[in-house]
Amino acid sequence: MKIALFTGNYHHIRDGVSITLNRWVKYAMDHGVNIQIFAPTIAEPQVEHQGTMIPVPSAPAPGRPEYRISLFLPAKEREQLESFDPDIVHIATPDVLGFTALHWAKKHQKKVVATFHTNFVSYLKYYGLGAAESVGWRLLVWFYNQCDRTFVPTESMREELMQRGVSSPLSIWARGVDTQRFNPARRSEQWRRNHGISQNDIVISFISRLVWEKNIKLYADVIRQLSAIHPNVKALVAGDGPAGEDLRKMLPNAIFTGFLQGDQLADAYANSDLFLFPSDTETFGNVTLEAMASGVPCIVADAPGSGSLVNDGENGYLLRVSDSDRFFKRAEELLLNKVLRESMGARSAELAQEYRLSRIQQGFLEELSDMLQYEKLQN
Repeated sequence: MKIALFTGNYHHIRDGVSITLNRWVKYAMDHGVNIQIFAPTIAEPQVEHQGTMIPVPSAPAPGRPEYRISLFLPAKEREQLESFDPDIVHIATPDVLGFTALHWAKKHQKKVVATFHTNFVSYLKYYGLGAAESVGWRLLVWFYNQCDRTFVPTESMREELMQRGVSSPLSIWARGVDTQRFNPARRSEQWRRNHGISQNDIVISFISRLVWEKNIKLYADVIRQLSAIHPNVKALVAGDGPAGEDLRKMLPNAIFTGFLQGDQLADAYANSDLFLFPSDTETFGNVTLEAMASGVPCIVADAPGSGSLVNDGENGYLLRVSDSDRFFKRAEELLLNKVLRESMGARSAELAQEYRLSRIQQGFLEELSDMLQYEKLQN
């Protein structure tokens, strides 16, 4: 099987999309799939990418220069694509490059698979562009209806796309987690002492890119409310991003680790007592799943993404972002109730086992293979 992957982010920014796609490419190559990746690049990318990547021209995104907007597919790169002659065109981003790939695939009668990673339309309200949401959704619905199959990370995301008008086949490609790395056994009193955390402190973590669309203001508001009443509350923020400086001003007493990865990231999760993640723009919620695998109860936004991972009242709470007082009350409840906090954390670890990475990747590869096999039988 040969796959041409088109994405707006493969290695220049380390985020959920680039991590997911690089994991997938590695797994696919290890199982005999030949993949070429067409994506933007920069001089010093954050991710050491997997597979053969073919850079395409791009420009900084307006207002968010760390991200890139693909501009077009030049003649040389188009020749490489035609020479490669993929069986499947996999589009991860519905940008200019994605539309170009869709047009090329239709022209050459190739199977087109889209994977839904980022709900770009939901970001607009955080940048004063909420009025453009309806136009954005019409464009996305048209795009996904041109694909042979679109893979979404959760059932709730599939339901939303169907409600929006996507009528082409929709399948689930969940995101997996490395449960050997992210697990409760990494909790360490020495790690906590090294970070200025005493035995009685309750660590409430936020682990993600520090951008406004992750609803970092709500996290900061809850922490400030709790800290005013409960001096043993410790805020732990792992990640970086353009909103990081503002968050540091909002939470001057928080522990800011900066960007973490690998075992250091796993340590930060496992040494948290509560994961508070009010982002309502996630399509899956990789960070929520990593927190769950680490045995941490989670308070998250009741929205597609994290909302599909947390069972309300079982391993955490699902709350509407419009009700900030509920975030405070639920966080205080777990802060004060150690038995409930630990039982919910244990349940988080159990539920995370359903998302073991190898099983998820195997299912995705099998579905792609079945698509090609069905086409051969039809012909």
